[in-house]
Amino acid sequence: MERNLALELVRVTEAAALASARWMGKGDGQAADRAACEAMTLAIDSLKIDGTIALGERQPDTPLSQGRKVGTGGEVAVDLALDPLESIDSVAMGRTNAVSVAAMMETGALFNWPVRYMNKLVVGPEAAGKVDITASPLENLVNIADAKRTYVEDLTVCILDRERHKPLIEQVRATGARIRLILDGDSAAAIATAIPGSGIDVLMGTGGAHEGMLSAAALRCVGGVFQCQFHLQNGDEAKKLDASGLGPRDRVFTIHDLLGDSHVMFAATGVTDSEILKGVRFRQGGALTHSLVLRSKSGTIRFIETRHTFDRQPDYR
Repeated sequence: MERNLALELVRVTEAAALASARWMGKGDGQAADRAACEAMTLAIDSLKIDGTIALGERQPDTPLSQGRKVGTGGEVAVDLALDPLESIDSVAMGRTNAVSVAAMMETGALFNWPVRYMNKLVVGPEAAGKVDITASPLENLVNIADAKRTYVEDLTVCILDRERHKPLIEQVRATGARIRLILDGDSAAAIATAIPGSGIDVLMGTGGAHEGMLSAAALRCVGGVFQCQFHLQNGDEAKKLDASGLGPRDRVFTIHDLLGDSHVMFAATGVTDSEILKGVRFRQGGALTHSLVLRSKSGTIRFIETRHTFDRQPDYR
């Protein structure tokens, strides 16, 4: 994959972020999501790639659903993982952590996660080889603090504020670590663990598998750690998993399991503010967007602030 494709990919997330940000705080998350999908479809179909969506919109028969071919065609064959708008409710209610996300990788690389949720443990590259999702929060936090040469009490653990996480929250509090509870958007928090100065050291808990796969793609680019396990909601999911032959229910997956050895390009644009990205700022005649671009081959981390002028809108034809 050519390196300039990473900078083309960010145009895709910018388009989706700009379209959905107009719906911030208006109480209609579905309208925001539709706007993001429409804008991302136009932008991604303008890329000079022979692309296939390996992970896309959950609804079948939509322009960004799994299996759809995208791009103008050509010699570059790639798979894409997309989320035009993560944290629909955050946009609807004017809350933080809404982002537009896209990842590009070699064809056939992305693992097909069989259930909707996963248990996650995410840390930055400093703690590589030091954590284990099957260990206790105390053990992991002690090892992370040692790797970062700091105290457990100075670590910040990000956890989705859900009823199911009450036991986990109590265990983390018992270690003395700080906790950042979020209502939505664990992809932004997961990526933040690998960005110096973000203020987030580790993400723990259960969240969406779709968001997890995209987070794993971002962590691959910067050498971070993403471990996960199946989180089964009901008997039907358990039967589906058992029939899949993917191993025991408590199997631990790593980034290599989810993405193989594939080279990955990743882009995210803030829709609302998060620990690592500013949300869209509208101004007279245009807007400002703040984006993150990552490449696994080079390990580069680029933050891009773009000024958009609406009387010169991009032509995606």
